[in-house]
Amino acid sequence: MSSKYRLYGCLAIALALALTGWTSWRAVNTPLTPYALRFPASFGGRFTIPADNPTTEEGVYLGRLLFYDPLLSHTGTISCATCHRQERAFTDGRPKSIGVNGQPTSRNAMSLTNLLWVRQLFWDGRAGSLEEQAIMPIHHAGEMGMKPGEAARRIQHVPLYTQQFKQVFGTDSLTDTLIGKAIAQFERTLISASSRYDRYLAGKAALTEAESRGMALFMQAPDPARGIRGGNCAHCHGGPKLYQELFHNNGLDRHITDTGREAVTGMSLDRGRFRVPTLRNIALTGPYMHDGRFTTLDQVIDHYSDHVQAGPNLSRELTARQAGGLRLTAADKADLKAFLLTFTDSTFIRNPAFTRPATLSVR
Repeated sequence: MSSKYRLYGCLAIALALALTGWTSWRAVNTPLTPYALRFPASFGGRFTIPADNPTTEEGVYLGRLLFYDPLLSHTGTISCATCHRQERAFTDGRPKSIGVNGQPTSRNAMSLTNLLWVRQLFWDGRAGSLEEQAIMPIHHAGEMGMKPGEAARRIQHVPLYTQQFKQVFGTDSLTDTLIGKAIAQFERTLISASSRYDRYLAGKAALTEAESRGMALFMQAPDPARGIRGGNCAHCHGGPKLYQELFHNNGLDRHITDTGREAVTGMSLDRGRFRVPTLRNIALTGPYMHDGRFTTLDQVIDHYSDHVQAGPNLSRELTARQAGGLRLTAADKADLKAFLLTFTDSTFIRNPAFTRPATLSVR
């Protein structure tokens, strides 16, 4: 080869290396785009986004990829989205989810709606951040079944991920911690605030007569001695987000088999207490309760009206109702159900920003 061609070859190699270096530098040093979280002012700003995991457009997209990717499970067949399906408001329609071993998990899959404001996650509140919550199912032997570090090693050499992680976190050395951070960013964006009830609160929609009666029952505390019927649902599910950051024993059983919050706190008064879930999209998120025992909203309403079980750990808010129960009539129950159906947010379950990314198909 002549010296001229050798020179051209060297220049070509040098140019290729320079471009590779520039691409790598650009991936790390290009400023990330802050993600604009949009929600009604009535939802409030009482939430915390960790300083080391700001929510960015690029990070949310990476988290969305991971959320839908079955590579994060031991068998390569289950993703986060398997148990949290968008069309069901990020639940799965099962009493209990099915893990990689083909067996039911211990509890019902909770909706991932409006987690930005939730401070204690899972039915028992064992995770104190979305970053913790995101990685726990991946490591759980009965859920996604990955040993610590296994998920990161599996996707370490997938070009789509090495590029994305370098852009978002400035490194192509993947870790489970970074996987959790990315998924948490995506989960923070799952905001539901466009139901007919929201439009009613904003003065942009009206309720029917049945829905209005149901809302009154939802808000009203019962007083059997005075013949006042009410559900007092708002005590636990009040406010625009339709939940309170509380744990309750809601009288499902006299003899408790799942200790719930007690397993986390070690306190006997927490036996059988579980986190109050949001009622947003409640028509889509059955079966209901931590063990999925109720398949319909009618059964849930019947429970609170007529079948709450007395016991030493029954929450005080329900204990006051035990003298004769709520005494809701069939018409009351129908009205209350009609009001609950106004919580369905069709834009949330169809939002293209939450769907499975097409990029996964060509990974």
